[in-house]
Amino acid sequence: MNAPLGENPQDLTKMNVVDAEGTKVGSVQQIYRDDATDAPEWITVRTGLFGMKETFVPLAGGRRVGDELQVPYTKDQIKDAPRIDADGHLEPAEEERLYRHYGMSRPGTAPTGTVPGRTTTTGAGMGTAGAAGAAGMHRPEERRRERTESAPLAGAGAGAGAMAMSRGRDDAARSKEQNPEMLVSEEHVEIGTEAREAGHARLRKHVETEEVHRTVPVSHDEARIRREKITEEDRRKERGQQPKLGDGELDVTLYEEQVVVRKENVPVERIRLETERVTEQQEVNTEVHREEVEFDDGKGTGRRDRRGRGQGPERGRGGPGPERGR
Repeated sequence: MNAPLGENPQDLTKMNVVDAEGTKVGSVQQIYRDDATDAPEWITVRTGLFGMKETFVPLAGGRRVGDELQVPYTKDQIKDAPRIDADGHLEPAEEERLYRHYGMSRPGTAPTGTVPGRTTTTGAGMGTAGAAGAAGMHRPEERRRERTESAPLAGAGAGAGAMAMSRGRDDAARSKEQNPEMLVSEEHVEIGTEAREAGHARLRKHVETEEVHRTVPVSHDEARIRREKITEEDRRKERGQQPKLGDGELDVTLYEEQVVVRKENVPVERIRLETERVTEQQEVNTEVHREEVEFDDGKGTGRRDRRGRGQGPERGRGGPGPERGR
């Protein structure tokens, strides 16, 4: 493993990891070594939508391609690996789960299955580094993985591991061929409301002039002559006063009322500007798109399959079961 991966494990840290098809999976975060042989065997790759989780990936079979580390697994296989805490030792039971997931057997032990045309024994392809790794890992109770910062990169179980990983890739590819799948999508409509400015309402006041007609009573003094005869009684009272003949004048002051107009401002009404929420019904029409699946069984009897909404395979309603091949 030294040649394809380099001489120093630090070279792999933060390196981008791609799968067997060249699709980016994530970046290398940690390198785990065998406690017995000190050989680097596992890396953790940061995956996920926000890169918040680390997944264990075997180093066996990996190789550097430029500035990337390519591993012989698919992206889905790596993402579906068992979730194991990457902050401590890798326990034997946890490593067993990882080996089973990646279709590998423990280095130094016989694989769980055989592949036609391949041998299950560790041969020359394993190399001295692989043999050393296998020798240090035959006792599971002594195998604990820990983080490392230095030491040369050596492959443990490269021959048997690479063979098992190749078998795992074949199984994964065969599984995809036998059980193909596709995603079917549709548009969902979300209708709501939002507030927007529709206009302005204002109150204005201005001065208008109108004619006021009122009838007002007015009085004035008028002079008139009033004559009274002097009686004998009056003469007796005036006896001793001899009237004199001559000119005379009598002045009387006359008064009259005039109309006076006085105006003043007085409040007569209070007006407020208020708003009121009125709700009405409005019809909304829009278009949504959805994907439909058409099934062709190769007999020319194609049919359209309307999928159930996340409820598993659709079953017949009140009719016979699925049609069997004749």
